[in-house]
Amino acid sequence: MLSATATETVRATLPAVGAAIGDITALFYRRMFEAHPELERDLFNRGNQRQGQQQQALAGAIAAFAALQLEPDPARVELILSRIANKHASLGIEPAQYEIVHTYLFQAIAEVLGAAVTPEVAAAWDEVYWLMAETLIAMEAELYRAAGVAPGAVWRTVRVRERRYESADTVSFVLTGDALPTFAPGQYLSVAVRLPDGARQIRQYSLSSAPAAGDWRITVKRAGEVSNFVLDNVFEGDTLQVTTPFGDLVLPDDDAPLLLISAGIGCTPMMGMLAHLADTGDPRPVSVLHADRALSSHAHRAELAELVERLPYAVMHRWYEELGSRAPGAGLLAGRADLGEVAIAAGTRAYLCGPLPFMLGMRRALLERGVAAADIHYEVFGPDSWAPAPA
Repeated sequence: MLSATATETVRATLPAVGAAIGDITALFYRRMFEAHPELERDLFNRGNQRQGQQQQALAGAIAAFAALQLEPDPARVELILSRIANKHASLGIEPAQYEIVHTYLFQAIAEVLGAAVTPEVAAAWDEVYWLMAETLIAMEAELYRAAGVAPGAVWRTVRVRERRYESADTVSFVLTGDALPTFAPGQYLSVAVRLPDGARQIRQYSLSSAPAAGDWRITVKRAGEVSNFVLDNVFEGDTLQVTTPFGDLVLPDDDAPLLLISAGIGCTPMMGMLAHLADTGDPRPVSVLHADRALSSHAHRAELAELVERLPYAVMHRWYEELGSRAPGAGLLAGRADLGEVAIAAGTRAYLCGPLPFMLGMRRALLERGVAAADIHYEVFGPDSWAPAPA
């Protein structure tokens, strides 16, 4: 909790800092990477940096966290920070790295806001930063403890046991190794590759299989420099550097009806959830909704149908922008996903994964149908610009 003095200073300066936070975070990353080029080359997603997505996500998270210190909402803070903590754990972030961020973030604040950053203002925002940082450090320490690893020691070498096309531009990789830990359905792991220019780049991929002992499976779609590199260069018998699984899009241990909504490669965490439900004979009602460009681009299409068939109270709805010569019918629909005709039971928990505009549209539709905001869960591939948004 912020001190009373810092709270009042933050309250008075939040409009000005909030208005400038985009400029602050852009300058912060530039200054930090100038001083530590290895961070941009070997840790941060340089594609997101070029597009400005990481800067926007950081700006939103800081502004939202500061605002929530003025009007406390622990659940909202948990939502924002849990995503960040899990992503940090999947990258092996350690506490000392928060000192580096602090140095260049506050240099940027002083440079952008100039004389407005009095000693009182600097002290108040320093308090905000360290409250946020120390909360994240504690959350990450718990994630490392639960995973049975030392802070930051999340990397391991696995071997590709099987490579299989799931659509024309999507490949699944079955990974095997010594004593692979189990995971919760819906979680992801990080994959690090050394690109031709020498950069070590990291991306997260959902585990698309049930948490059966022995193997992991990820599914990679051709998009971006890391995914393209993996598809072009990784084959059976090759090794990959990956992390322990993390992620908070996981199924609770209850019997609430489930609504699994995905689009495109967003099907991957849902595949893991459905495989787990099928393997454990879960009797609850499950509605599966998937949207894609065409049947030919729908990764795991046949496997999805088989998993739904194995669940006694599961129904499936699929939308395709292009149906080809097929006529709509039997859960096969033309156009974009529409919840209008989908039955949603009381108490349903909804899980979303796909492009951000798709998920935001589905969230609005779910809220209009009476699903509580707290029962709508999601996974974002990339910087999270949803969590800081108003509830």
